[in-house]
Amino acid sequence: MKLKQRVVVLCAVLFLLGLAKVFLLDGGEGSAASRRDLRAFRKMEASLAMAKGARLTHTLQSPWEVAAQWVGPREVYPDETPELAAVLNALATARVERADVGYKGTQLKALLVLDGGQKVVFKPKRYTRDYVVEGEPYAGYDRHNAEIAAFHLDRILGFRRAPLVVGRFMNLRTEIKPVATDQLLSTFLMHGNNTCFYGKCYYCRETEPACAEGDVMEGSVTLWLPDVWPLQKHRHPWGRTYREGKLARWEYDESYCEAVKKMPPYDAGPRLLDVIDTAIFDYLIGNADRHHYESFQDDGGASMLILLDNAKSFGNPALDERSILAPLYQCCMVRVSTWNRLNLLKGGVLSSALTQATAHDPAFPVLTGTHLSALDRRLNGVLATVRQCMETQGADNTLIEDRMNLPHP
Repeated sequence: MKLKQRVVVLCAVLFLLGLAKVFLLDGGEGSAASRRDLRAFRKMEASLAMAKGARLTHTLQSPWEVAAQWVGPREVYPDETPELAAVLNALATARVERADVGYKGTQLKALLVLDGGQKVVFKPKRYTRDYVVEGEPYAGYDRHNAEIAAFHLDRILGFRRAPLVVGRFMNLRTEIKPVATDQLLSTFLMHGNNTCFYGKCYYCRETEPACAEGDVMEGSVTLWLPDVWPLQKHRHPWGRTYREGKLARWEYDESYCEAVKKMPPYDAGPRLLDVIDTAIFDYLIGNADRHHYESFQDDGGASMLILLDNAKSFGNPALDERSILAPLYQCCMVRVSTWNRLNLLKGGVLSSALTQATAHDPAFPVLTGTHLSALDRRLNGVLATVRQCMETQGADNTLIEDRMNLPHP
């Protein structure tokens, strides 16, 4: 074969190999990793639809004991949870034994103890579904429906790092007030025929209570993580200053990620990739308020970044706050498994999956059509950002193989 022909053949082979690599990295099924991720995706799809009113029938354990046993260093619940519908139904229906003001924080919430001694956090409805929160992306009250939608998005993305959440309609007069502490009772008042309370928190005001429709209040209930897994709080390396005119370093230093990579726990282990996963998650839901985050204590950097407090999400479907993605576009790296999952969710699959996942919830519809469309649009923005990183840094430097599955204790 002449040299010219050999060059032509070699170029053709390299071209085909390049096409194959792009295909595999863009949601294809050829590689072992892609096939594994596709099987996990199909399993997730099959588990989305859940029966209403489900109850545990095959175990003597309570729903709370079942859920507590799911928790591990890298997941709040495993990928196969046939009992999930029953646990969520218990959250939505179990009798309230005690009600108190919420733990410390800036937003109104109530701390409840359900039948069997299970602690949960109740966040009341403050906005109608179609209300648009104007201003900064972290403006406004907490949105209870955002907590519900974020939990199910966590399932769909395959992260499994968010505590269980369900919508619930609570009768304040018959379910809460008879078992409420004096501290919580002192914050109850009436607005016309509607029962209201304002609780105790940094921004809680008597002039800004949350009100039921009559006595019945819609809200979200979040399952408290087991006490055997104590939490450790960390300042988010890409947190905002929340001070007008004062920028955080990441907002003006494009090389900021290189500095982060030298700081524990981001210099080793999975934490930096967790931060990048979380940035993608937060960008999809429009959450620009993750100034701190939690992991499990004494983890040596191996624990997951737990996706707590997602209620400052889904405020404005027209606003795509790109700065939330700073960890992704400044570090230009992402897990292969995350990249594969995102590609499988494009083309409207994400919004359809979230609709199906929340169809069983008492608060359905959880999101409006405009918020669902925003999810699909933002997903395209994430995919474009990763592709741009691959063009500038190379696919091998952008897509990181990291599948840490630490065993349960």
